Amino acid sequence: MFADRAKIYVRSGKGGDGHVSFRREKYVPDGGPDGGDGGRGGDVIFEVDEGLNTLIDFRHTRKYAAGDGEEGGKKNCRGKDGADIVIKMPKGTVVREETSGRVIVDMSGDNLRYTVLTGGRGGCGNQHYATSTMQAPKYAQPGQPAKELSLILELKVIADVGLIGFPNVGKSTFLSRTTNARPKIANYHFTTLSPNLGVVDFGDGSSFVLADIPGLIEGASEGIGLGHQFLRHIERTKLFIHVIDAAGTEGRDPLADIDAINAELEAYQAGLSSRLQIIAANKTDVMDSEALEDIMQKLQKRFEPQGIKVFPISAVTGKGIKELLSYAYQCLKEANEAPVVFEQEYFPEFENDYANEPYTVSFDEKEQAYIVEGPRIEKMLGYTNLDSEKGFRFFQEFLKKNGILKELEELGIQDGDTVRMYGLAFDYYK
Repeated sequence: MFADRAKIYVRSGKGGDGHVSFRREKYVPDGGPDGGDGGRGGDVIFEVDEGLNTLIDFRHTRKYAAGDGEEGGKKNCRGKDGADIVIKMPKGTVVREETSGRVIVDMSGDNLRYTVLTGGRGGCGNQHYATSTMQAPKYAQPGQPAKELSLILELKVIADVGLIGFPNVGKSTFLSRTTNARPKIANYHFTTLSPNLGVVDFGDGSSFVLADIPGLIEGASEGIGLGHQFLRHIERTKLFIHVIDAAGTEGRDPLADIDAINAELEAYQAGLSSRLQIIAANKTDVMDSEALEDIMQKLQKRFEPQGIKVFPISAVTGKGIKELLSYAYQCLKEANEAPVVFEQEYFPEFENDYANEPYTVSFDEKEQAYIVEGPRIEKMLGYTNLDSEKGFRFFQEFLKKNGILKELEELGIQDGDTVRMYGLAFDYYK
């Protein structure tokens, strides 16, 4: 069974409490405090395992907890740290916070290991609280509490090229002929239920990853059938090979099929239908020359002016496939785009530790600028990449959600006025 979505609960370890104790030795009637510190709680760590290609394990185990730190002991003994928990997952897994749906981490690219929750710090023992006026403190610091999160895991296939098209147009046959993948192939009207990946190897050291994206149906972008589960796998691909049944063996119109699939792509994610695309006119082996010429003229007239090249192929005989793959590889080289990695939108440490910390909003008469500062603001800026569009949107949402924009407006801020935050300056526009 292929699984590409799962829900899990994770909890870091609680910090161990500090200990209260006093030296009790012979001939030392009034020994000082010697309570040890508590141990640190364990972290929750996500790690990519190249041997995994499904989230099926998370269907069986849904709760993951790191070890708690031990309480400090007598004679200044520090408690043992709690054990970290390392959770293995396939490359391409996007981790979201359940309630907001915001991305915490995309386990792709260089993100091979990520600490999603840190354990609580251990509390200080009573030895730390002795003073000249309080030489026998009878209290110690408790350990920091554990942190917890409910998460949604989504596996989004990582491939350079994605095969798209309606069910039963020959995508699986195409994949099996061109790569080392061996998908199950049959003349079914329903679709493959899991994406199949294969490597197209040209024999000279050059290659690319090709994925047979599960067949789409009209209404997939609205979640009809298994629409969203299928569509999430095309978000990373740089190039689409759109496989159509050029022979119309089941009475379908190839041009209408292309329009329908592109409409589903665009409805799911704006701009997706305009990504690099090649049309593979399949099943030409069952067509006579006159019918083939007619459909090719219609396809080329309609799509090649848009920069979409059309190749007549037969996935069964292999005719035309070599030329199509060579062209696809050339397109990938020219595109030279970095792999799609989803940016972080939710910061567990910030949300948990700093949401209630103070901040101030004021107007500096000398600088003629509005000043926003405080621990919460400083930490947020440290977590946020303001150079990215998503990071800046998160920054704006943070200002709105925390009432900072409202306070600025109450102070009389106008469009074009300057706002300063820890060395950064912004022009305000409502």
